[in-house]
Amino acid sequence: MSLQYISDSEGKVTGVYIPIAEWEKIKNKYKEIEEIDIPEWQMNEVRDRISNYEKDPSKAMDFDEAMNDIEKDL
Repeated sequence: MSLQYISDSEGKVTGVYIPIAEWEKIKNKYKEIEEIDIPEWQMNEVRDRISNYEKDPSKAMDFDEAMNDIEKDL
Protein backbone atom coordinates (compact mmCIF):
# COMPACT_ATOMS: atom_id res chain seq x y z
CA MET A 1 0.00 0.00 0.00
CA SER A 2 1.42 3.37 -0.95
CA LEU A 3 0.48 5.76 1.83
CA GLN A 4 1.44 9.42 1.93
CA TYR A 5 1.76 11.17 5.26
CA ILE A 6 0.47 14.71 5.62
CA SER A 7 2.41 17.06 7.91
CA ASP A 8 1.75 20.51 9.28
CA SER A 9 4.16 23.44 8.96
CA GLU A 10 6.14 22.14 11.96
CA GLY A 11 6.64 18.70 10.45
CA LYS A 12 4.11 16.99 12.75
CA VAL A 13 2.21 14.23 10.96
CA THR A 14 -1.46 15.19 10.94
CA GLY A 15 -2.97 12.72 8.50
CA VAL A 16 -2.55 9.93 6.02
CA TYR A 17 -3.52 9.92 2.36
CA ILE A 18 -4.68 6.57 0.99
CA PRO A 19 -5.04 6.35 -2.81
CA ILE A 20 -8.68 5.79 -3.80
CA ALA A 21 -7.94 2.41 -5.42
CA GLU A 22 -6.44 1.19 -2.14
CA TRP A 23 -9.38 2.60 -0.18
CA GLU A 24 -11.85 0.78 -2.45
CA LYS A 25 -10.00 -2.50 -1.83
CA ILE A 26 -10.18 -1.94 1.93
CA LYS A 27 -13.90 -1.12 1.75
CA ASN A 28 -14.56 -4.26 -0.31
CA LYS A 29 -12.64 -6.44 2.12
CA TYR A 30 -14.12 -4.87 5.27
CA LYS A 31 -17.70 -4.04 4.28
CA GLU A 32 -18.57 -2.73 7.76
CA ILE A 33 -15.80 -0.09 7.74
CA GLU A 34 -18.12 2.76 6.80
CA GLU A 35 -20.74 1.67 9.32
CA ILE A 36 -18.51 2.25 12.33
CA ASP A 37 -20.13 4.76 14.66
CA ILE A 38 -17.85 6.02 17.41
CA PRO A 39 -19.80 7.24 20.46
CA GLU A 40 -19.38 10.91 21.36
CA TRP A 41 -18.07 10.06 24.86
CA GLN A 42 -15.28 8.05 23.26
CA MET A 43 -14.39 10.85 20.86
CA ASN A 44 -14.28 13.26 23.81
CA GLU A 45 -11.94 10.89 25.67
CA VAL A 46 -9.57 10.76 22.70
CA ARG A 47 -9.66 14.55 22.36
CA ASP A 48 -8.86 14.93 26.08
CA ARG A 49 -5.94 12.51 25.84
CA ILE A 50 -4.52 14.29 22.80
CA SER A 51 -4.85 17.62 24.60
CA ASN A 52 -3.10 16.25 27.69
CA TYR A 53 -0.30 14.85 25.54
CA GLU A 54 0.16 18.15 23.73
CA LYS A 55 0.39 19.98 27.10
CA ASP A 56 3.08 17.63 28.45
CA PRO A 57 4.44 14.92 26.12
CA SER A 58 6.92 13.81 28.80
CA LYS A 59 4.10 12.06 30.68
CA ALA A 60 3.41 9.69 27.78
CA MET A 61 4.72 6.12 27.74
CA ASP A 62 6.17 4.64 24.60
CA PHE A 63 4.50 1.50 23.23
CA ASP A 64 7.02 -1.00 24.61
CA GLU A 65 6.91 0.58 28.06
CA ALA A 66 3.10 0.49 28.06
CA MET A 67 3.02 -3.16 26.95
CA ASN A 68 5.53 -4.14 29.66
CA ASP A 69 3.42 -2.35 32.26
CA ILE A 70 0.29 -4.20 31.11
CA GLU A 71 1.99 -7.60 30.93
CA LYS A 72 3.43 -7.42 34.44
CA ASP A 73 -0.13 -7.41 35.82
CA LEU A 74 -1.22 -10.47 33.84
